[in-house]
Amino acid sequence: MGNLSRLLKESWTLVEEHQDKVAGYFYARMFLSNPELRSLFPVHMDVQRARLLGAIVTAVQTLDDPERFDEYLRALGRDHRKFHVGPEHYQGVGEALLEALRTFAGEYWGVEYEQAWSDAYAVISKKMMAGAEADTNPPFWHAEVVSHERRSRDIAVLSLRPLQHPLAYRAGQYVSVEAPRYRPRLWRTYSIANAPRKDGTLDFHVRALGAGWVSSALVRRVQPGDLLRLAAPMGTMTLDRKSNRDVVCVAGGTGLAPIKALVEELARYNRSRWVHVFYGAKDREDLYDLADLEKLAARHPWLSVVPACSEDASFPGERGNINEIVARYGPWIDHDFFVSGSPTMVKATLRTLAELQVPPLRIRYDALGEP
Repeated sequence: MGNLSRLLKESWTLVEEHQDKVAGYFYARMFLSNPELRSLFPVHMDVQRARLLGAIVTAVQTLDDPERFDEYLRALGRDHRKFHVGPEHYQGVGEALLEALRTFAGEYWGVEYEQAWSDAYAVISKKMMAGAEADTNPPFWHAEVVSHERRSRDIAVLSLRPLQHPLAYRAGQYVSVEAPRYRPRLWRTYSIANAPRKDGTLDFHVRALGAGWVSSALVRRVQPGDLLRLAAPMGTMTLDRKSNRDVVCVAGGTGLAPIKALVEELARYNRSRWVHVFYGAKDREDLYDLADLEKLAARHPWLSVVPACSEDASFPGERGNINEIVARYGPWIDHDFFVSGSPTMVKATLRTLAELQVPPLRIRYDALGEP
């Protein structure tokens, strides 16, 4: 895999600065060759283009980690069942991808790069199809909104109950969500904010992001009784029950969702691991779930919660960026880490942990942005 990985990463640098155009060209060629696919995707493709690029980059970056590479692609194949993508579509997708890369790499594109991407896509498509074929679940779940609570000016906590089929997942994972009544064919990823329950209900913490169509609908328009759709669970930010190391969780904003799910799971069996949760936001209003976290900490002596605000001078607790506060509380070299929040917050935290010499294999995060 070493030479293949090198060729893929090397050739990606030729088109990386044009990645939006690469994605646009890819979809244009795909829909031109397979017009029937257009109806499966949203009218506005801006976010979908970004997701394609994220999938490509993740696949390229995980090629040297066979286990993670396999798990990611099988999950991606299961997730794409929500678009009704079948085995017959994969060849056209591969041809469109190669043509897009070839076009924007220009004169620097060579036979080695062509073969590397052709070989890589063959492996990628095979693993995605295997993941989809092995999945006995429906392409997506219909779920009823059973409660909707506004926690701040732009944050809501929703509780959903999947209908007909239970949704099996692990604490720390995320799913794609569609609000067909308000934003049909637009899917966005959100982390599940609770450990699996006997009644099957799922909590989601959603922030309305600017002009974000799905997030705004989920926060401001969705009501109890509405039906949403949920795709297959994805993500590797899950607990290793074999580990006996203490745990540090770093959450920014609604990145708290998967962290809370992990803490709930630990509460069911943990007796020996200390768990430290660092919860950061701009101001105290954005610490929308602090009361629930503090109740958990009051019930479990092994759990500590450190809230922090970066832009609230009157906040009585810690003030500053959450990654800087984590560094002050160390050392953490012998701990397992879970990090969740905006891309900026996650990157800053990873840099801080690298400076603190925390081994990368002990750090888990999913690069989906603030859930």
